[in-house]
Amino acid sequence: MISVKQINEKDIDLCYELDSNTISLWNKNQWANEFKKEGIKVFGLLLSNLVIGICVFHVVLDEAQINFFAVNRKYRKKGFGTYLMSYLIKECEKLNVNKLFLEVSHTNFTAEKFYSRFDFSTVGIRRNYYKDGSDALLKEKKFITK
Repeated sequence: MISVKQINEKDIDLCYELDSNTISLWNKNQWANEFKKEGIKVFGLLLSNLVIGICVFHVVLDEAQINFFAVNRKYRKKGFGTYLMSYLIKECEKLNVNKLFLEVSHTNFTAEKFYSRFDFSTVGIRRNYYKDGSDALLKEKKFITK
């Protein structure tokens, strides 16, 4: 059974473990700091009771930014990322978000293809943004306002 639930600071070890085994973005202190920021929402994608994916997004007024989005390697290309992104998009709609942003390495073709399926378009480039010297593509998804 697949479900999504909001997770909190007590799950920092779980977040750090999934991060370490996927994109290695943050250390434990950075995870702790992320949970302290105002407007942060952290969702876990669960398969039965096992967290297989995590999404961190930051809502500021009518915009949001995805700060972290990863699915355990073992569960990729099986529709779980699509499930989590669809959930996030519905949350953004409930929160009346007009624009959703994210950054992705220009070398991460799989992620780029994934995000394009959800109508994210490249709106900017941050040169030499990542530790490995690769550029970050700034992506944006616009929501149709009612």
